[in-house]
Amino acid sequence: MPRRVKAVRQPDLVLISWSRNPLVPSSARRIVAARVIGSAAPCRQDLRPNALLSTALACLLDHDVGFKIVFRKMTSDISGYLLLQRN
Repeated sequence: MPRRVKAVRQPDLVLISWSRNPLVPSSARRIVAARVIGSAAPCRQDLRPNALLSTALACLLDHDVGFKIVFRKMTSDISGYLLLQRN
């Protein structure tokens, strides 16, 4: 009897670029762009440009959703990016 080969499920990835208003030092971080490879359900609606980064992260990092930050980098004092992964 032939063996069945199962495809390995690839992780879901979300890359978010963010920035804050340089004229207001305490301004909130906002999403500039987001790229999803796989699925970001149920948080897809939070990943639109100009949305609050804190809202998107609250959804993605929720225990039921299962994303984890695997890389973060500040590109300047007012901008940066994050990579999140869900297995």
